[in-house]
Amino acid sequence: MTTMISSVPESVYEDEHEDFRASFRSFLESRVVPDYLKWEKQGILPRTLFAEAGSHGFLGMEIGEEFGGGGVEDFRFNAVIAEEIAATGAVSFGINLHNDICIPYFQRYASDDQKRRWLPGLASGELIAAIAMTEPGTGSDLAGIATTAVADGDHFVLNGAKTFISNGVNADVVIVAARTESGSRHGGLSLLVVERDTPGFSRGRNLDKIGMHGQDTAELFFDNARVPATNLLGELGGGFKALVSNLAQERLTIAIASAASARRAVELAAEYVRERQAFGKAIGSFQNTRFTLAGALTEVEMLDTFVRSCLRAHVAGALTADRAAMAKLAATEIQGRVTDQCLQMFGGYGFMTEYPIARAFVDARVQRIYGGTSEIMREIIGKGMGL
Repeated sequence: MTTMISSVPESVYEDEHEDFRASFRSFLESRVVPDYLKWEKQGILPRTLFAEAGSHGFLGMEIGEEFGGGGVEDFRFNAVIAEEIAATGAVSFGINLHNDICIPYFQRYASDDQKRRWLPGLASGELIAAIAMTEPGTGSDLAGIATTAVADGDHFVLNGAKTFISNGVNADVVIVAARTESGSRHGGLSLLVVERDTPGFSRGRNLDKIGMHGQDTAELFFDNARVPATNLLGELGGGFKALVSNLAQERLTIAIASAASARRAVELAAEYVRERQAFGKAIGSFQNTRFTLAGALTEVEMLDTFVRSCLRAHVAGALTADRAAMAKLAATEIQGRVTDQCLQMFGGYGFMTEYPIARAFVDARVQRIYGGTSEIMREIIGKGMGL
């Protein structure tokens, strides 16, 4: 790992979070980093990583102890995981999707029986979770979801297709947004938990992406899939409200990861330009190099301050939708810009995939797309301004 460029310590984290950070960093360095490039080439990380993470207490920190979780509702632990994954560059490890995006739906909307069925496996890593919102013809417009679920006795009959589903190959339980009522764009959506062996449920290919190659991203198909009515998550017709309720946390997770990834890009470049020689001296001694990296680090420091203020607000239950959109917009745009500037410092070597900066560059691109595109973030912010 590179030498950290230190930032002013923030009071958002306490000693227990830093102890957790050290433990998770050790796990990444011993169990993920050594084989990460091999898994990137294979296009998928092994399922066993989730079980190992669960055995160390890195899954379901907010799940109650009676279900095998940590019993602590403190999103700062989740933030530590996002930062450390970014710091190692192992961004294809879909643990934040499992923890930050999927588990909250089970926590908030599952019945007591559903919690007994699913939470222990989610906490242990025996069950890997995914969420399926995006469809081939529907991206950020959740109200445009066309997948249907029709009640049929004690089952729902599910028909439709989803795409770009992270953890899509490995997932054992998939939260599927489907239309259970016609004629209502927002009120007609419900959430169904589709289990691995559900009749009529199939997976398409593991999609070939430009970056995050180790993240299994799949197409999902539902052909008269029969889902037990007992797998309805939350209220019938309450899916849109449930989905929207977790978007601020999802976007904060992305912002945290982007901010940490941008810092890592600066660290990689700074280390390289100190050693790389051109015209008889280190290229870091050239004014253009110094000025570019000085500007990049300044952006990263400013971004860190803002993102951590959003984290502080979220822990206090005060993070608004438009503030979360600002964090995601700023963090992902700065990550893309800074990573591009840092790659330039490597010259031709920056174009070689064996160099971490090259992988960081392609991995960064999706941050401005998933979780709501930058354009959607600007829409949310603009509406928050009353425009």
